[in-house]
Amino acid sequence: MGNYGALFKGTGSMYHGSCLCGKIKFTLSGKIDDIVYCHCSQCRKAQGSAFATNANVKSYSFNFICGEENLSSYKYSTEQTKYFCKNCGSPIMSKNINFPENVRIRLGTIESDISERPVAHIFVSSKANWEEISDSLPHYAEYKTNR
Repeated sequence: MGNYGALFKGTGSMYHGSCLCGKIKFTLSGKIDDIVYCHCSQCRKAQGSAFATNANVKSYSFNFICGEENLSSYKYSTEQTKYFCKNCGSPIMSKNINFPENVRIRLGTIESDISERPVAHIFVSSKANWEEISDSLPHYAEYKTNR
């Protein structure tokens, strides 16, 4: 994951995040991109909720303050690995070998106010039947088209 974030503290926002139990703490320096509400069945299961709110950050801007040794991983596919706290189970992020420049974070772990805003709902075709989407963001049956 690296300790690269400290090099870029002057470029944009600084966000702080942690897992539920507080054993894992991290910072993000810079912009949070491509915030989406993902309604796919895998995200619903991973979150235990109607959807997950995910976003991309540059790999160099993600920095563990403490607790990296408390990360556990789940190899979701040959390309993607999901990381979570082995103590409390909080999902923290995922990495995809096809996009090594990015880390995909779970926005619910961020403790700071976030200036960027969600841009879309994705995988709406598999959303929970009991969920109602009531905002005006674009809806995509699967991935966003410019992703």
